Amino acid sequence: MFDVIVIGGGIIGLATGRALLKRSPKTRLLLLEKEPQLATHQTGRNSGVVHSGIYYRPGSLKARLCVEGGGRLLQFCKERGIATRRVGKVIVAVEERELSALATLEERGRANGVAGLTRIGPDRLRELEPNARGIAALHLPHVAVVDFVQIAGAMARDIEQAGGVIQTSTCVRRVARADGCWRLDTTRQDCAGAFLINCGGLHSDRLGRLAGDGVSVRIIPFRGEYFTLRPERSSLVSGLIYPVPDPALPFLGVHFTKMLDGEVHVGPNAVLATAREGYRRGDVSLRDCAELLLYPGFWKMSARFWRLGLSEWMRSVNPRAFLRAAQRLVPSLRAEDLCESPSGVRAQAVDHQGTLLDDFAVHSSPHALHVYNAPSPAATASLAIADQLVSELPVGEHHVAFGG
Repeated sequence: MFDVIVIGGGIIGLATGRALLKRSPKTRLLLLEKEPQLATHQTGRNSGVVHSGIYYRPGSLKARLCVEGGGRLLQFCKERGIATRRVGKVIVAVEERELSALATLEERGRANGVAGLTRIGPDRLRELEPNARGIAALHLPHVAVVDFVQIAGAMARDIEQAGGVIQTSTCVRRVARADGCWRLDTTRQDCAGAFLINCGGLHSDRLGRLAGDGVSVRIIPFRGEYFTLRPERSSLVSGLIYPVPDPALPFLGVHFTKMLDGEVHVGPNAVLATAREGYRRGDVSLRDCAELLLYPGFWKMSARFWRLGLSEWMRSVNPRAFLRAAQRLVPSLRAEDLCESPSGVRAQAVDHQGTLLDDFAVHSSPHALHVYNAPSPAATASLAIADQLVSELPVGEHHVAFGG
């Protein structure tokens, strides 16, 4: 019998388990992960960027926790000897019509306390990124890249050293509340705990329904497809080059990321995936598709964004369309410079009205806490998110009031 069971071995589940044991060392903690390894999905398939917090609405959880969490994450890496690389970032306006959105981003960045933020013109942009082209840009000099899988591994070691139990290759099949505790039927063996924390990422809504939570949001998977620059062309990019994003969407557009090892990733797009773990175009899950088609929020979302969806699909099936999107920022890029790279899938929560949830979404129910929307910048903010969750979990009293 455990005090707390955490479902999900991504960075949010690991950070939460670690924070809980730091706050209450005597807690009997079990963390379950369905894959053989931790950090297999969103944590292990992202760009590795420690985000600055510039994109998010002032006052939102994303804004507050990203800025706080980013600094703490880099300090965590320093303490553990985990490599980081400060590469800097530019957000580039290519056309006059993007200047208004660029100004809005600058206002948000200043309101959110983003360090070192400056607006620059074409000459300074060429100094920073000689191959980028634009009429104006925002420069964020302190943005860094890391390896989130290494960070997740360090968090897992902290949990185990503090007496927590981590169990991989354990898929939760049924959840029931009986005799004052949660009883979980898994692919390995049954287990029981007084309190449940659902950090299931791509499957968080299903786990919530298994536990009887009545929340109406659904996870809709969006595949982000990447290319990598050939090594001899990696000098095209010095740091991070991003476009001005559409403020109505939680996606940032095709961009360039200089990774920790010097490799440059180009992407991602945002294509509706036909499986929650659909990392390849041919991956199809009949169950996932059926759930998608039966959810009214999917059709309302599709009616609102079908033109964008068609554009993203074109970039997926037509490499030249993807190339053109990237060439807006770096015109000298050539088709032969790009090599296909592994994709990621973003777990995006959508509500019954077809709205893509913009902020982190956490829902509490009796004796349980469900993290339903934790896409980017959740990895950056993970330490701050975990402390926020755990601060609402009184020691010895398994009651939660956060997120509501």
